[in-house]
Amino acid sequence: MASQTNNHIRTGQNGEHAAAAHLLELGYTILHRNYRYKRAEVDIIATRDDVLVFVEVKTRTTDVFGFPEEAVGPKKEAQLLAAAEEYIYQTGWNKEIRFDIIAITLTPKQEIHHIEDAFY
Repeated sequence: MASQTNNHIRTGQNGEHAAAAHLLELGYTILHRNYRYKRAEVDIIATRDDVLVFVEVKTRTTDVFGFPEEAVGPKKEAQLLAAAEEYIYQTGWNKEIRFDIIAITLTPKQEIHHIEDAFY
């Protein structure tokens, strides 16, 4: 059981590294990784063109059991919003914000699907 948990954590970490590299390639500046507020965690907080972007990264080894982005439900969305509100309050950010999902499937070939403005 412990090795399954370790593999799950490693998969998530690999996905977050790939997502961060993807954002950097697109010209984003990464401000924080794994920002925590109470029970919520924002995987990546980045900026580009005066837009503050809160990014949820979902990684799966395969899409056999569904696409990674399908794992972001209303509860996770509410947690992200709460963490974003706190971050904005703490930093005094007063420009545009956005919530993105980066969905990564590792096999058979790594695929990155970047969904901008994922929450409305």
